[in-house]
Amino acid sequence: MAQTEILPVLIGADMNCYSVARAFHEAYGVVSHAFGRWPMGDTMYSRIVKCTYIKDIDNPDTLLKTVTEFANQNAGKTCIVLGCTDDYASLLMDIRDKLPQNCVAPYITPALRDKLVSKADFYALCDQYEIPYPKTFCAEQALSEEALSEQALGFSYPVIVKPSSSILYWKHPFDGMKKVYTAQNPKEAAQILGQIYAAGYPDKVLVQDMVPGDDSFMHVLTAYVDKDSHVKMMCLGHVGLEEHTPKALGNHAAIITEYNEPLMEKLKTFLEDIGYTGFANFDVKYDSRDGSYRVFEINLRQGRSNYYVTGAGYNLAKYVVEDRVLHKDLGPCVMNQKETFWHSVPRAVVYKFVKDPAFVAKARQLVREGRETTSFGYKFDLLTNPKRMAYYLVHMQRYFKKFKTYYK
Repeated sequence: MAQTEILPVLIGADMNCYSVARAFHEAYGVVSHAFGRWPMGDTMYSRIVKCTYIKDIDNPDTLLKTVTEFANQNAGKTCIVLGCTDDYASLLMDIRDKLPQNCVAPYITPALRDKLVSKADFYALCDQYEIPYPKTFCAEQALSEEALSEQALGFSYPVIVKPSSSILYWKHPFDGMKKVYTAQNPKEAAQILGQIYAAGYPDKVLVQDMVPGDDSFMHVLTAYVDKDSHVKMMCLGHVGLEEHTPKALGNHAAIITEYNEPLMEKLKTFLEDIGYTGFANFDVKYDSRDGSYRVFEINLRQGRSNYYVTGAGYNLAKYVVEDRVLHKDLGPCVMNQKETFWHSVPRAVVYKFVKDPAFVAKARQLVREGRETTSFGYKFDLLTNPKRMAYYLVHMQRYFKKFKTYYK
């Protein structure tokens, strides 16, 4: 495909955005255009993505106007519009049918989104498809310690506390805000619920059984589902390390790809049966108590760590272009069986802080074999680009202090 024919339009400016831009550049040599609310180091000084900053790009009217004007200015090209956060992906689902004809926005309908984006509703669907998930109690308001006792919950402390709707949650900020909370007892759980609801959050909050195990029990599965709701690619990653700063808690920092056919088949059936389309990303944790894989949530977009998939040989940009622009039959579903090691933090941080010796040994082996990938280590964007190289080196160095401070 000639590079003049497609134009990636990415909403956001974070590592997710950079990773998608890199996939497009590697596959087609194109420079992506991104629209974010403010500058972020992840995409700053880059040669592969041009960023424009609009403070209210998270307003649906502003987003529609911005993408429409940009698409009209590039009327001879197919604009592939992808959101790089939950919020932006959700907004694109609302406006996808209003975009100009030269735009492709590979997303599900708002009706299906609303069944999946609420973790409480998603778990109800999991029950239908016999997909295991953690035992969950749903709160709809601040509750007393008695209402949050082990007897009332049906499982023991410590517990996980998290909003059912992460999109709504981040719109109601407060001091000490975290992505996910751990409560050691009913008093702490009541305090956390009180803070969240006092900030104006309007949806359910989930109190969940804590599945035992450190970061190395986590897994992530990324799928691409074509326009006819057929799953065409699945790539499972075994997470060894996550970030631990309060607002980045749970973001993947090191992944080794692996194969698990029963889990992949179960989630493939689920996606096809509900009529899904586009990228889907599942957070999963292995439960050593019964050998199950418990699904925490589905993200209705490619994940922040999506380069682990492209790095494994399944370039995400090519799936969208071949399916939605070239209208190719992508053939039978490919389930990745290769092992590759992806990391967004320095290798030394992975080797020092991953608690699973087998993961570290495998990571070292894959590095020796040349089967290692990173999101930001793109030679095209670093060589003879001193500002980008300086940012990259400083950004990597900061992780040593972050993990020393926050990783317990």
